[in-house]
Amino acid sequence: MAESAATGEDAEYRACVGVMLLNHRGEVFIAQRIDMPTEAWQMPQGGIEEGEDPREAAFRELKEEIGTDRAELVAERQGWLRYDLPEELRKGARHRGWRGQRQKWFVMRFTGKDSDINLATEHPEFSAWKWVPISALPDLIVSFKRQVYLDLVDEFGGLSRLSPLLADPIVRLVMAADSVSESELYGLLRRAAENLGGARRSERTGG
Repeated sequence: MAESAATGEDAEYRACVGVMLLNHRGEVFIAQRIDMPTEAWQMPQGGIEEGEDPREAAFRELKEEIGTDRAELVAERQGWLRYDLPEELRKGARHRGWRGQRQKWFVMRFTGKDSDINLATEHPEFSAWKWVPISALPDLIVSFKRQVYLDLVDEFGGLSRLSPLLADPIVRLVMAADSVSESELYGLLRRAAENLGGARRSERTGG
């Protein structure tokens, strides 16, 4: 069974991917939807095609939505996040009766230049874009997606500080010499932070 396949209640939610794209300053890419009557900003996301690997879908969606896939994978959320669509959107042709979306999220570091970003794609979805601090995401997203963004900020907030480190030329040379990928380095740093946090909690409780 494909990773994106679903049974039970999950089958009512369209399988999608989402991309948290970070620049060298640790800011997140967001864009304004072209098809919403009110101002609606979001990170790139889109449906997984039949038989498609979610990672491949994430890079494809980047290329289709923002005109470039110049990015390196840093982290992947192990589980899926989902949200319900408002009733008025659920009835629209674009959502084809889906109850909502269940999303596999990826964090990537943008390796291109701002000039590589081009919203005038074959099927434009956005009218404007900008880089924002990761902490600003929950306040910019539409209300029915807000909990998803809160969960993402909670899980990946530390990556906004790691992204400038990964862009450092000396760090890149060391990583290349030791054949360490960005996702491997993030995993090591994350486990170290979790162990340090656990040790500090034990000290405070006398455990």
